[in-house]
Amino acid sequence: ELLKVSSHWRILELYILQPRPAAVPRTFQPVRCYTAPVAAEPFLNGTSSNYVEEMYYAWLENPKSVHKSWDVFFRNANAGAPPGMAHQRPLSLATLPQAQSLVGAQPDVEKLVEDHLIRGHHVAQLDPLGIMDADLDSHIPNDIITSSDKLAGFYGLDESDLDKVFRLPTTTFIGGTETALPLREIIRRLEMSYCQHIGVEFMFINDLDQCQWIREKFEKPGCGCVLTSGALPRRFEEFLQRKWSSEKRFGLEGCESLIPALKTIIDKSSEKGVENVVIGMPHRGRLNVLANVIRKELEQIFCQFDSKLEAGSGDVKYHLGMYHRRINRVTDRNITLSLMANPSHLEAVDPVVQGKTKAEQFYCGDTEGHKVMSILMHGDAAFAGQGVVYETFHLSDLPSYSTHGTVHVVVNNQIGFTTDPRMARSSPYPTDVARVVNAPIFHVNADDPEAVVYVCNVAAEWRATFHKDVVVDLVCYRRLGHNEMDEPMFTQPLMYKQIKKQKGVMQKYGEKLIAEGAVTRQEYEEEIAKYDKICEEAHVRSKDEKILHIKHWLDSPWPGFFNLDGQPKSMTCPSTGLTEEELTHIGQVASSVPVEDFTIHGGLSRILKARGEMIKNRMVDWALGEYMAFGSLLKEGIHVRLSGQDVERGTFSHRHHVLHDQNVDKRVCIPMNHVAPNQAPYTVCNSSLSEYGVLGFELGFAMASPNALVLWEAQFGDFHNTAQCIIDQFICPGQAKWVRQNGIVLLLPHGMEGMGPEHSSARPERFLQMCNDDPDVFPNITDDFAIRQLHDCNWIVILAPFRKPLIVFTPKSLLRHPEARSNFDEMLPGTEFQRLIPEKGPAANNPSGVKRVIFCTGKVYYELTKERSARGMEDTVAITRMEQLSPFPFDLVKAESEKYPDADLVWCQEEHKNQGYYDYVKPRIRTTIHRAKPVWYAGRPPAAAPATGNKKAHLVELKNFLDNAFNLDAVKDQV
Repeated sequence: ELLKVSSHWRILELYILQPRPAAVPRTFQPVRCYTAPVAAEPFLNGTSSNYVEEMYYAWLENPKSVHKSWDVFFRNANAGAPPGMAHQRPLSLATLPQAQSLVGAQPDVEKLVEDHLIRGHHVAQLDPLGIMDADLDSHIPNDIITSSDKLAGFYGLDESDLDKVFRLPTTTFIGGTETALPLREIIRRLEMSYCQHIGVEFMFINDLDQCQWIREKFEKPGCGCVLTSGALPRRFEEFLQRKWSSEKRFGLEGCESLIPALKTIIDKSSEKGVENVVIGMPHRGRLNVLANVIRKELEQIFCQFDSKLEAGSGDVKYHLGMYHRRINRVTDRNITLSLMANPSHLEAVDPVVQGKTKAEQFYCGDTEGHKVMSILMHGDAAFAGQGVVYETFHLSDLPSYSTHGTVHVVVNNQIGFTTDPRMARSSPYPTDVARVVNAPIFHVNADDPEAVVYVCNVAAEWRATFHKDVVVDLVCYRRLGHNEMDEPMFTQPLMYKQIKKQKGVMQKYGEKLIAEGAVTRQEYEEEIAKYDKICEEAHVRSKDEKILHIKHWLDSPWPGFFNLDGQPKSMTCPSTGLTEEELTHIGQVASSVPVEDFTIHGGLSRILKARGEMIKNRMVDWALGEYMAFGSLLKEGIHVRLSGQDVERGTFSHRHHVLHDQNVDKRVCIPMNHVAPNQAPYTVCNSSLSEYGVLGFELGFAMASPNALVLWEAQFGDFHNTAQCIIDQFICPGQAKWVRQNGIVLLLPHGMEGMGPEHSSARPERFLQMCNDDPDVFPNITDDFAIRQLHDCNWIVILAPFRKPLIVFTPKSLLRHPEARSNFDEMLPGTEFQRLIPEKGPAANNPSGVKRVIFCTGKVYYELTKERSARGMEDTVAITRMEQLSPFPFDLVKAESEKYPDADLVWCQEEHKNQGYYDYVKPRIRTTIHRAKPVWYAGRPPAAAPATGNKKAHLVELKNFLDNAFNLDAVKDQV
């Protein structure tokens, strides 16, 4: 019944979830504050009218503190409206003598406006080809007027009403300064706003101010703009096609308006104060963006097409990135543009861009995103189909991950390689995933460059005003196939018949300008000839081999960190030891609560007390060792960021880097930020339940500066498998492909402890398989061998003059193992990381009597030493630990092997034979000893799953491989 009486209820959902305005007295109930007045009228003379009186006094203080319909009610009442008439009722207003003094509009017109707001985009003319429906649905919504039948059926009007003047709703901007218009003109203006070349989706946003802001941008008469130049993007593509017709380049033909779109976003953002823009995109259109947006030297692009010069890059040209600081010609301000390198995994770069953007904001103190922003470009099929898009959106409003608004631009080719969009997505639009964060979505016909530029201006202003994500959907087409040599007629014959008839956007827009008299044909042709000449001259310069240098393709340079030739400034590794006083001080911080009147959990009090006792005894376990490492870096001014699922406490309740007050909600203490007066900040943040997105984010964060320690911890090591794309495409080969160093650290809890196949193995075999050292070549051992080896490998990191990713297989049960501890003496000045820990017991004192040397790594060492002691074999079996698996410590393994000349060599691991480390270490040990003897295996047999889920079976397996480790004859018999 209410729906029949008041149209206010149709927009009630916009208000009912909003926070209570500050001006409203606390005695109000929030839902009542936003209830339309028609619902309150039955109560005005009853006992429930008290809140209406309170609301009236709040309205006197601030009219905006109440729902707009209450504002109307109170204004009409104050103007003398009789009882029962202060709230405007539908239909009857037009007949009331006092109608002209009342605020509001007839419900038919109000519904007409509302229907265009909500569904106008469904009938907008978005497809440049005129054959596709951007929303995959040819049905026209019944409440969008296309005939007089609908006018009568849905609005109670007919053609005779078209020339009648109707009062406009107070919430619309289509009237400009006018408050009433003929119905015919109202419909025309609504169609111009919402049903032409721009389709706007925003009515799902639950913030009235944001909705009204968008309405004003698209409804106000006269809104729009003129494009100043449209020639360059098309001519660039034609030049490449002419010079390298058989080369893949993934050109932008069919969506050339992307270039003015990006320029507009950057120009407007620069005008709003942005100084740094980080950009991510797939391969389509990348070379054009590099040339005409980032302003990369054309000769640097052209020389990449020369096969003789491609040795300068480890990847194809349309995957490379760039960093450029230049003057923005529109605002005359400096702006830094970074286009991030990205592999063919189209959306993988999204979280990487966001991470780098967050880091740039962090290091320049930009807490609101006023100076640094990101732009992400997407393909339509990938935007709808790739889960990392959602994971990235999901980070957009989280405190430790928000970049305060990203402008997303979708190059909507209306096809994915050869797949029709009707087979590629279940949602109406490819952009529907953006609705999850209430991002407004502006669909625009990419063949209308003026419309494109206008929505991009609005998008940039939205981001600058609200610091939230926004999406521009450029509905376009792909003139050629997936690449320049592909034949699209095989699978989309009708579409490509139409495309062959289609004039290019540059030609269409040029003809429009000439017809309008804005330019002459001679001026138009001169502009084209001028750009062609620039390209030809750059092509000549590109033949000079001296111009090629990979530094031109770096997307994240680290000024001052390397020499001018990109090499480290030195090849020495300083000691990482700390003084006794520093160790004690950091340990005391780790075992305290450095905030007054802060109540911690009783169990945590015991943990902190135990830490204090360890410090008194000059001992450190894993958690305290982590504290020592982080605290010492923070004290030296090195920022530390630890991110992942539940990292603040730690999955195994060992870390407790964030303490929670047991009596005050959200009151926390981070002791690590109290290490020293002028220390660097420590960022420790629980992430969303994501691996792909969050690891990509942290990788991007680590790109911004070499002077930071950025770590991502998996909840369990095997969970990294859902982030495998980031590991395979960015972390492992990043330097080889893009000359991009990175110091990201992966902490992966690992250990076979009877917890089943999904909580045991961090899959070390996968990482070791991707290591780039040769198992069959024994390296030249020099004085700087250890650090030179690190420099040449593809991943690890220490305090060195370069940066490499580090993979750490962290412990679980060893977090509390009484023997898994270190003495202060092992951490004092002059000490350093031990790549290999040799046998130090009785066996080491009598090497000639040792019959067996067991090499191992990780937790199994403690099980081996326990078993050796139980068997009384301390004198005859030496156990050596490899702390650094890759790069392989050839020199130290050689020395340890030669120390025990009569001993058999055994590799022991708790992982299955086809997993873990065996396949990696065996050939390298054999190379070290020149294959003089076999390397025997002791461990679990091959298996498909990482571990058994049965505790008894786990213990049986453990007993069996320990038997094999100390009974080599049994192993030899099996072989």
